Amino acid sequence: MSGDIVRPYGDTTGDGMVQLSFTLPVPCDKRAEGAALQLAGKMGLDPAMVVHAKQMGERFTFFVVYGRVNHLVDLSAVQVVERDFPLLSAKDVNALIKRRLRRKLVVVGACIGTDAHTVGIDAILNVKGIAGEKGLEYYRELRVVNLGAQVAVPDLVEAARAEKADAVLVSQVVTQRDAHLHNTREMSAAFREAMPADRRPLLVVGGPRFDELMAVELGVDRIFGRGTTPREVASYLVHALITQKAKAA
Repeated sequence: MSGDIVRPYGDTTGDGMVQLSFTLPVPCDKRAEGAALQLAGKMGLDPAMVVHAKQMGERFTFFVVYGRVNHLVDLSAVQVVERDFPLLSAKDVNALIKRRLRRKLVVVGACIGTDAHTVGIDAILNVKGIAGEKGLEYYRELRVVNLGAQVAVPDLVEAARAEKADAVLVSQVVTQRDAHLHNTREMSAAFREAMPADRRPLLVVGGPRFDELMAVELGVDRIFGRGTTPREVASYLVHALITQKAKAA
């Protein structure tokens, strides 16, 4: 098998075994397990087995299913957003801002719409940060304004204007009915309407359910997915703003 073609690994190399979990709106009994196996079969798992089933309330059951798939993965056809900027230390970020921008870099962050989950935006912005990295408030050449949760899009635009923001960071965790996509499109449209292109801040969104390839479609400059660290965001902001400034010169 070519190095670019791989199969899932379970018990032995290339055996095609995978594990997946899901919930069905049925009570936990033998019929429920049969329903789970039927679904697994329709998804291409053959053979499949239920390795875990647990009642979730009165009428729902959570399953873990283990089985074999015949599909292959062609690594040469995988499309992802590669990091196209250098990963800098906090010291280097501060030095670049001071030398190239010659002023504080202003960041406004928020969770928009009905999203009340601030864990993501706080992990990036707050001093305590995440995964051993300090948040953007730690960077002395950045001025951070964290608006918190459930911020209306018009209020975000007005805050960005009032603070003369260089970048707007938006975190979206709520994804029911594609709320994160609708909110992002609404936000980008509002900024396009309110500000000319040369005065518009960088628009950056992040969350666990975003597809990083959708930035252009959603009208934003960058999308960050799960596992993103404050250092990555700071490095991107500095790179993007310096590049933008160089083009305008």
